[in-house]
Amino acid sequence: MAETVYRGTGRRKRSIARVMINAGAGRIMVNGRELDNYFPVEIIRQQAILPLSEAQLSGRIDVRVNVSGGGISGQAGAIRHGLARALLEYDAGLRPALKEAGFLTRDSRKVERKKAGLKKARRAPQFSKR
Repeated sequence: MAETVYRGTGRRKRSIARVMINAGAGRIMVNGRELDNYFPVEIIRQQAILPLSEAQLSGRIDVRVNVSGGGISGQAGAIRHGLARALLEYDAGLRPALKEAGFLTRDSRKVERKKAGLKKARRAPQFSKR
């Protein structure tokens, strides 16, 4: 019989992560690569898998992630969001712990667009008297 796969979609900034989890030995693959190879910075790696440690399932669940868009920080946040949603599907009893830690809330902050006549979103050109 086929292994049951639980899915979750996470978003942050411009990044979208599709997360699939199932029972296993604790392997984490991101875009076909090991987590350590995909995210070179330890803090970013830890941020991405925080929901697993919060649920105390670190060595018992295999995670596969397809993530696209944005930079490494946004991608790690999207993975964290998607992983929390997939864990909810896996075990609904984890909801209070994940909710209290803030993993189920979508961080909706995005980069503000640049406006015409300005150098950045709000930065005006330097004033010149002459």
